[in-house]
Amino acid sequence: MSLDNRPIYTGGCQCGAVRFRVEGALGDASVCHCRMCQKAFGSFYAPLVSVREAKLVWTRGAPKEFRSSNHASRGFCENCGTPLTYVAPDGIALAIGAFDEPDGIVPAIQWGTEAKLPYVDGIAALPGMGTMADQEAADFLASLVSYQHPDHDTETWPPEDDKE
Repeated sequence: MSLDNRPIYTGGCQCGAVRFRVEGALGDASVCHCRMCQKAFGSFYAPLVSVREAKLVWTRGAPKEFRSSNHASRGFCENCGTPLTYVAPDGIALAIGAFDEPDGIVPAIQWGTEAKLPYVDGIAALPGMGTMADQEAADFLASLVSYQHPDHDTETWPPEDDKE
């Protein structure tokens, strides 16, 4: 499956302190299962897309970097911890989940499969339910107020009238 390439992509971290804009076509999208990526994302794997041929601009803030090896560094929001980048000698890759519209960025290959967790391939076969289907959590979910940055650019964040 190929990427739904368009001329401009936007995205950022969960809290909105770091935002980016990509102008031009995205490169290869992949999933990496290596142990370093698992730890960097705190997850089963790292979904990443290359921005080698495109222009990447940080429109609000910039990622803090952690040098994860002698060849690579990882960028993340220092306020909320959202993983944002993987930077290696061949260029920068962005976390697919950090894009405002990640659904068109489809991975085409898996890397680091020697470290793939043994249950990952079976996840799709697990029963699936919508968030609101959890009746035990209904009151909690109904009262939930999200402070997450919306999936689009904003002039400022957080909003001035939301200081809770």
